[in-house]
Amino acid sequence: MKKNSAEDAIFKARHSLSHLLAIAVLEAHPKTKLAIGPVIENGFYYDFDLPTPLSDADLPALEKRVRELVKEKIAFKKSELTSAGAKKLFKQAPYKLELVQELIKNKKKITEYTSGAFTDLCLGPHVKSTSEINPDAFKLTHVAGAYWRGDEKNKMLTRIYGVAFATKKELDEYLALQEEARKRDHKKLGVELDLFTFSPLVGSGLPLWTPKGSLVRNLLDDFVWKLRKDRGYEQVDIPHLTKKDLYEKSGHWDKFKDELFRFKTREGHEFALKPMNCPHHTQIYARKPHSYRDLPQRYANTTKVYRDEQSGEIGGLSRVRSITQDDAHVFCRKNQVKEEMGKIWDIIQIFYEGFGFKLTLRLSLSDPKNMKAYIGDAEVWKESEKQLRDLVRSRKASAIEAPGEAAFYGPKLDFIAKDSLGREWQVATIQLDMNMPERFNLVCTNEKGKDERIVMIHAAIMGSIERFLAVLIEHLAGSFPTWLSPLQVALIPISDKHISYAMDLQQELEGSGIRMKLFSDNETLGKRIRQAELEKIPYMLVFGDKEIEKNVVNVRSYHKDQLGEQKIDTFVQFLSEEIRLRKNQPTAWEE
Repeated sequence: MKKNSAEDAIFKARHSLSHLLAIAVLEAHPKTKLAIGPVIENGFYYDFDLPTPLSDADLPALEKRVRELVKEKIAFKKSELTSAGAKKLFKQAPYKLELVQELIKNKKKITEYTSGAFTDLCLGPHVKSTSEINPDAFKLTHVAGAYWRGDEKNKMLTRIYGVAFATKKELDEYLALQEEARKRDHKKLGVELDLFTFSPLVGSGLPLWTPKGSLVRNLLDDFVWKLRKDRGYEQVDIPHLTKKDLYEKSGHWDKFKDELFRFKTREGHEFALKPMNCPHHTQIYARKPHSYRDLPQRYANTTKVYRDEQSGEIGGLSRVRSITQDDAHVFCRKNQVKEEMGKIWDIIQIFYEGFGFKLTLRLSLSDPKNMKAYIGDAEVWKESEKQLRDLVRSRKASAIEAPGEAAFYGPKLDFIAKDSLGREWQVATIQLDMNMPERFNLVCTNEKGKDERIVMIHAAIMGSIERFLAVLIEHLAGSFPTWLSPLQVALIPISDKHISYAMDLQQELEGSGIRMKLFSDNETLGKRIRQAELEKIPYMLVFGDKEIEKNVVNVRSYHKDQLGEQKIDTFVQFLSEEIRLRKNQPTAWEE
């Protein structure tokens, strides 16, 4: 897609700022070796091989120097280099020289940009002069480690990140949003709310779920299962490993060999921990002959898959090695595809709208210029992609088409959720697969008594439960709706003499299936309330002499603050209904 003039201008400004950052670092640390400095979303970075470590504390001085360079109105000039000239120019710069040699090998043009006394290997584009950069609209944000070319076998470099915009107002808005995102960081809130933990003895990318976190996961899975059960799905179960043979037949072995955890048995058979579930599910379908009257067959299976992700790519729950998928596969005839995909779409809408997410669609298609990346022939792909387009049209929806983003076995409809901070996340998917049934010879007997090739629909609602929870925690700032909250009510007696009344309330709430906690520590009332707020418990019931005399409780809501006095049976009735309906926000006392 062609950039408009504003996008082009900010792209050039960000790219040029990465070069100015390199100048500032070289001035402060002359023995530094430069790697690369590209533009990224909202900004830029530059990778350095430094003689001494850098930290975030060094950024203000570097940022000040970059700002001074911007104001010097330095010109950027581009020139083309010969192979010999490039090797000579960068002979003392090993990372640049490696890139030069790669360009020579691939017979690509070699260009450099000069800004003042600084020259860098670069394709561009850049501003004509730093006078085009707003000196008040950029900031160096943080320092991180990064392997050269993303390969953990290579040296760890120092990466300095920056952001840049056209105006200071845009920068300030972005920084405010980032500060709010930091407060909502699921890695921080997950620990504070005691949902999950990681252990170096267990390994990175392998989350351990606490009782509270396990409860949340199970409640989410129960919600998805209810939606599926109502639409005719049945639960299946599969082992966590398989022989190599299964993935060779499915095509996954060649496509994902490097991501598999592989091992050999004592007898020498090669096995792998499963990175996906679909090949296993084909074998459940294939266990016996099926008539067309048996279809659709709908299998649901919440289970773990395992992927050998690189250490540098692992982070919190967003990218893990042990992934819990709420997976499902539908085996059906071609004339049943539209109805079955429509049912999955309904589930996705109900689930995500229940949390206040707004959904948009992306139709992930094959790349017609690179069909070698996929299994199956072009005609099968064409038919599958038409089916998905027809589905979108029938729902009176619109989808952005994304060539090259399909799974290797079929096109997919990706649902994109926008969270409360305006960020977009790819969440649920519906994938149409005509290739896997062909590979495994999955058929049904049709009305004429002949074998008929079936099709397979892959559907994940949360996808990765870990990743979904990372998104949900940040979307809700850790404040779950009442039905999903590990603790739903905090009982807060004003003093110790009210504990016996609290015990009676506790028994009544527990009898109604409400999850609660009695705050009876030897603390002030203010501290008890504050602790309940920190735990983000949806409702607090505060009571003392006055409330006990009137047989009421004073209700405070995490979301709505003071709700006033309520009789306990009235409160239980409203709360039970709120939980039953899985309301996203407390609504019991709305006007």
